[in-house]
Amino acid sequence: MGLLGLGMRAGHLVIGVDGVRNALQRGEIRCLVLASDASARATQKTLALALAKKVAVVTGPAADEMGMKLGRPPVMAVGVRDRALTRGIVESTRHD
Repeated sequence: MGLLGLGMRAGHLVIGVDGVRNALQRGEIRCLVLASDASARATQKTLALALAKKVAVVTGPAADEMGMKLGRPPVMAVGVRDRALTRGIVESTRHD
């Protein structure tokens, strides 16, 4: 979650299901972080598209926690635009 906070401050994130979906369609997203309790709708709207675009997919914390860490209401999906940040997020999940 610390890396997502850094990404937000740097402007490398797209937050929210609709924004993430649109950015995925434009090929702007390198990594999708889905909340562990993401709704079926959120998962359906983002996961298949991310997999089709060969975007890394990571399961994050619950939506409430993810939103709180990003200074937002509950967040079910976050898109990461930056390659280096994506690498850090993916690597950190492998070690958890």
